[in-house]
Amino acid sequence: MSFGPNGRIIISCNWFRPAPLTGAGGVVVLNPWRAYQWAEGPLYFWAQTSPPVKRVAADLITIRDIAGRVAATHGVELVEVELRGGGKARTLRITIDKPEGVSHEDCAIVSREVSTILDVEDAVPGAASYTLEVSSPGLDRKLSRPQDFTRFTGSRIKVMTREPVQGNRHFEGRLESFADGRFTLEIIGARKPKPGHAPPAQKVEIELANVEKANVVPEI
Repeated sequence: MSFGPNGRIIISCNWFRPAPLTGAGGVVVLNPWRAYQWAEGPLYFWAQTSPPVKRVAADLITIRDIAGRVAATHGVELVEVELRGGGKARTLRITIDKPEGVSHEDCAIVSREVSTILDVEDAVPGAASYTLEVSSPGLDRKLSRPQDFTRFTGSRIKVMTREPVQGNRHFEGRLESFADGRFTLEIIGARKPKPGHAPPAQKVEIELANVEKANVVPEI
């Protein structure tokens, strides 16, 4: 176990699933033997090889539901689910968190159980193989849901809006409050702002629906 930039957990696990076996009467059965190999890597990931499937795209709703159930069972929060790439380069990224911070054991448990359910339900269609990554969000975690902004009230955050607010789209400041789908940000900084950025020493209200992206700014 080690740590990477912004406090992210760095452990990895490769899982290779052998091809199915043909039993009596031509029935295909899964080979129960599995091999595990530990190595250094950027995240905790589970590389799975499965038989080819003929589906076009993954059902992210189903995957999110599976990951959410597993996370809730083990007392962790499902922060984000992303599916990127295609073919053998397809990567399913799951981010989890909890107030006291997630451990390598949390990542390992969630990865193992989610991988098993995805395998049984064939919930990652369209790929003969894919890599499952489960990690902590790091100190600069993304904020996207109402509960994120409620939890991190008082924290320093960066925000980029879809539409300008008071003539600006980029803000950095202290998250003062969140209610009724909008939050109040106290702008931090005394220097002259860059073009397109908010001036210092002011407060601004931003609708959550207008947020393009937002993340916590680490304060160490």
